[in-house]
Parts: sequence; C-alpha cells; structure tokens
Amino acid sequence: MNYEIKDCIDAGTEYCPCNLAETGDCILCSQMQGKKFCDCTNWKGVCIYQEYVWNGNKPNKQRKITLCKIIKKQNIDKDIIAFTIIAKHKLVQELSVPGAFIFIRNPETNSYFDAPISIMDTDVVENTLTIAVELKGIKTKKLDELSEKDDLVVRGPYWNGVLGLKNVNNSKNGTSLILARGIGMAPMIPVMKKLYANGNKIIVAIDKANFKDIFIKDYLSMCNAELIECTSMVSGELSPELVEIIKKYSESSNIVFCSGPDIFIRNVLDVISDDKNVACSNNAKMCCGEGVCGTCSTRYKGHVVKKLCKMQIDPRYIFKGRRLL
Repeated sequence: MNYEIKDCIDAGTEYCPCNLAETGDCILCSQMQGKKFCDCTNWKGVCIYQEYVWNGNKPNKQRKITLCKIIKKQNIDKDIIAFTIIAKHKLVQELSVPGAFIFIRNPETNSYFDAPISIMDTDVVENTLTIAVELKGIKTKKLDELSEKDDLVVRGPYWNGVLGLKNVNNSKNGTSLILARGIGMAPMIPVMKKLYANGNKIIVAIDKANFKDIFIKDYLSMCNAELIECTSMVSGELSPELVEIIKKYSESSNIVFCSGPDIFIRNVLDVISDDKNVACSNNAKMCCGEGVCGTCSTRYKGHVVKKLCKMQIDPRYIFKGRRLL
C-alpha cells in the first residue's frame, strides 16, 4: 500500500454526524468540510450530510454516562488492578469488539478525572466488562480508592483503541503474530480473540517489562496461543531477540499486531516488510474522545491534523510525516 486510507470509526453509527460536523471538521464528508461537491471517502451506506440536515442541522446524540457496579476488584500485579463491572447489555455488546474502550472515573470526582481504558474482556451473557488499570497518576489512583460493590462512572462506547482494524478483521485462516509489551497485554486480548475466531493460529511474543508475571495466561490458553517470552527493548531499540522472532514468524503471518508504547510500535514497523498487514494499539492521548478537545490531535507536515480518537488509519501512517515539535 503506497497511499493513505483514512476512515472515521463513528461513520454510519448512531453517533454520526457528531460535533465535528457543526464546524466543518467532519473527517469523511466533503460537504460537511465546506466544499461544494460530494467526494465522500469510505462510504458507509449513509450520507452524513443528509443525516445532518434531516436532524435539523444538529449533531446526533452523544455517548451516555452511566453508573456501573464493581462486582470484582483484583490486584493482578504491582500497580495493576483489574475491575469487573456489570453494565447494560447493549453497552457490553457494543464493547465486544477489538479496539473498544471506555472513559471511567471515581464518582466522587468530576469529569476532569475521566480516564480512557481499553476493554480487556466482555461477557454478553453475564453483562460484565473487565478492564485492567495501571496505576500511574491521580486519575488512576482515584480509581484505586474504589472497592467491590462501589459504583464506577462509565462513558462509552468508543471503538478506536486499535489502528488497522480492517487488517484484523480481514485476517483469516492463517497464522497471526502478536507482539505485546507491559500493559499492552490487556488491549491485545480482544484482538487475539477476534483473530482466533477467524480461524488463525496465534503466536504471541510478550515482554512483561516491569511486571512480575504475564497476567493474561488464561486468555492465551483459551485461544491455544503459542507463547514466547522475551525482552523486547534494549536502550530504546528492539532487542536482537525480538528481531529474530519477527524475522522468523512475520513472513508466514497474515498480520502482525503490536500492543505497547509508540517507540516499540515504530521500531517494529521498521523491521517488518512494507507489504505486511499490520495493526497496533492506539496510544494517542485522549480526554473527550469526540475530537473536540484536541488532546488526541497529532500534527503532520503540510499542516495536516489527524484526530486520532476517531480517525482509523493504517499504523504506518501514524509516524510518516509526523511533526515531533
């Protein structure tokens, strides 16, 4: 692929058109961008402009904020806690896809404390969500104050926690390689389950980083995944050990999925051949999740701004032409 394909994760859903339509900042619709002609990209079967007009020139409803009950809290490693919460069936269904995430906070705090957390697992029968939280700063430490049977403020659903979703969904009946580092083990689980459901043999190389153990071993067993424990980074570069793993397995794999920090993902992309399908965790900083606050906005040469809370792109274009200052 030698050109960039842009998509909007919300296009064609009940949350489209969104607030970006009001100001001419729609990601896909040329008319909603103020142009005089129709030149939509990645048609979703719905005319965004028409929906906006039919809605009285107003955006559609926004995500709901709900109170969910914590039914289980578990310390799964140093500075990592897992919450299992019970939620409405519709929300659990909507979050049962790769890349799903929610904003959560302690009910005793205000909206400034909203923290985006990837979904680790869902159960549509019991209507539960499982998330893993790494205790880093004030937002997550406030979450740690909560106990079982306490309420948790949840806003969602959101779906752009993985970039390259098209490649994940289209990878079938082959071998898939997953590379994860640290807390990246949590958001890789829905991707692994999707690839396994698509008939793929799963090979997972994991660097537990500063954690004592690999806390997702039960999920690896569930998907019959072949586990390779390794050290992934040395002095800011990929370790020779991981480079050998990538060379050994990537050529015969239908996709390589990376879940970890940006420096890890970028170094992996430098090793993988350009014709290989890839996907990765979306590490953009997020605050509102709606493209409004600008926190997720990433700037590229040519005065291009990409709102990564909504824009779905191939991982190779996360770093290509990106301005670092």
